[in-house]
Amino acid sequence: MSYQNWAGNYTYGAAELIYPESIEHLQQLVQKHKKIKVLGSGHTFNAITDTDGIFISLRRWNRLLHLDKDRGTVTVEGGATYGELCAALSETGYALHNLASLPHITIAGAVATSTHGSGSSNVSLAAAVEAIELVDAHGELHTLSRGDEAFAGVVINLGALGIVTKLTLKVEPAYTVRQFVYENLPAAQLEDNAEAIFSSAYSVSLFTDWQQLNFHQVWTKSREEDGDSYQGRTNFYGAYPATAALHPLPDMHAENCTEQLGKPGMWHERLAHFKMEFTPSAGKELQSEYLMSREHAYQASLAVHQLREHLAPVLFVSEVRTIAADDLWMSPFYNQPSVAFHFTWKDDWQGVERILPLLEEALAPFHARPHWGKLFTVPAKNLQQQFGKLPQFRELLGKYDPEGKFSNAFLDEYIRSV
Repeated sequence: MSYQNWAGNYTYGAAELIYPESIEHLQQLVQKHKKIKVLGSGHTFNAITDTDGIFISLRRWNRLLHLDKDRGTVTVEGGATYGELCAALSETGYALHNLASLPHITIAGAVATSTHGSGSSNVSLAAAVEAIELVDAHGELHTLSRGDEAFAGVVINLGALGIVTKLTLKVEPAYTVRQFVYENLPAAQLEDNAEAIFSSAYSVSLFTDWQQLNFHQVWTKSREEDGDSYQGRTNFYGAYPATAALHPLPDMHAENCTEQLGKPGMWHERLAHFKMEFTPSAGKELQSEYLMSREHAYQASLAVHQLREHLAPVLFVSEVRTIAADDLWMSPFYNQPSVAFHFTWKDDWQGVERILPLLEEALAPFHARPHWGKLFTVPAKNLQQQFGKLPQFRELLGKYDPEGKFSNAFLDEYIRSV
């Protein structure tokens, strides 16, 4: 039997998928097999999770294990998705600080690849981790907590250090969110007002196909303490309020999107763009994302717009948003408040493969870092130069997986090669 990722663009090399029954069973499997990886929700678009050995699935390990109200943390099993955790947390009066666009993804997978939400003051999903438990290549169980010497290197582990069995995340009291969408924001507004635009609500996303120098939609998600933005605006830097619910892709119905038009809802019903029960985004698609220092938002937009004729045949939509800096070694946001340029491509790898080098060349002056789990063609040497803590991460590889049991061609090329 063959196994594919969520988008169907990648077929993995694993010959078998095993569901371990216990930690002890998992440790035995790790000790027994020469090559082993975890198959999560499959929401990666490249070979980072591939193996020619066996796949382990922890999808049955999806429980909320413990809510520590005194410390403000929640501990979950390694196979839980954000949607499952949100459903469990919603009954407790607690919340996560942020969510990615999709609630369908596993928490461990999102953390391992530095997946993020949006918001000028909001750190990535991985930065909410307070403790992590994993099984290393020897079958030994390790627990690391914030403050431990190697913690900042283990959290965004790229699947290269072990199999994550538990995660403890920071939580806060539950809150309500209103979501407003605005139409036709001139890109020129980013030249002088980028910081004001991206900090105008708790979460702000700009959508465009780059054919015009404007963003056809602006999605803002506001908490009550955000003030005026919680009630909506009549004018958003030249953009006007939408009068009906919209999908980021103009020709798609909005029923699978989270509620808009300022209708208040609990945090987990608004922070993601798409509802858990619906197919997210376009469904059959490819994705790339590049992250750079926030100061480059306007100039990078101009650079991408210059490629509009090349983009038109293969691009569904692009999303631009911001993320706060963190201290995690392999994070694209390491010590860098960032802006993310996300590209949702049509299911046409040949067309996308032709445009990616052009796009990466256009963004190179801004030292753009690719998202670990999405499609890119950046040479390994160039990528490695973007991560100053890579030598220290390699030392962790020597400790947790010296023989490369969790490695594959992707990790050998981009991480292990010197």
